[in-house]
Amino acid sequence: MLLLALDTATPAVTVALHDGTDVIASSSQVDARRHGELLLPAVDRVLAEAGLKLEAVTGIVVGTGPGPYTGLRVGLMTADTFGLALGVPVYGVCTLDGLAYAADIEKGPFVVATDARRKEVYWATYADSRTRLTGPAVDRPADIAEQVAGLPAVGAGALLYPDTFPSAHEPEHVSAAALASLAAEKLAAGEELPAPRPLYLRRPDAQVPKNYKVVTPK
Repeated sequence: MLLLALDTATPAVTVALHDGTDVIASSSQVDARRHGELLLPAVDRVLAEAGLKLEAVTGIVVGTGPGPYTGLRVGLMTADTFGLALGVPVYGVCTLDGLAYAADIEKGPFVVATDARRKEVYWATYADSRTRLTGPAVDRPADIAEQVAGLPAVGAGALLYPDTFPSAHEPEHVSAAALASLAAEKLAAGEELPAPRPLYLRRPDAQVPKNYKVVTPK
């Protein structure tokens, strides 16, 4: 097994290689505006670090969000392209699940929250690092304060809104290393991973203007 994992659902552009036992190379850069520019060089970097060619990859793991439309689709389209070119399966993993898997919380329940912009968070609750209880969903922090009261929290969304998430833990952003490790563990146990379908949860920020003037000739 050689899994290539990547995620662009958060400001982190993150890539990793997993050989079925351990992460053998990884790269993460935080830049919310350069997902498309940074992702492929990061793939090249981890392959070079591991001394492997892309053709050695036997499966692709991609974070499916939730996340902003523009960033999220960069990772998903890249994963689909690699899968088609190599003839290997592409597995989807919820980005929040990757954060939960990497959390430094010994036992649950706890909540994972990432920044959804618009003064909202993407969030889900977990019984432990491998078991999601609710979500994912997108809400204003104040609207879910009662539901998450008293729960430890993980992620950038928790750090942004300390009034709702007073007990925030690392990591801030997801890592492809965690996604790859979680996927490898599930595959080794014979579990099926979902298809790489995006969890947008809401419409994209860019919208076609209403009542725009038609300038093309009739």
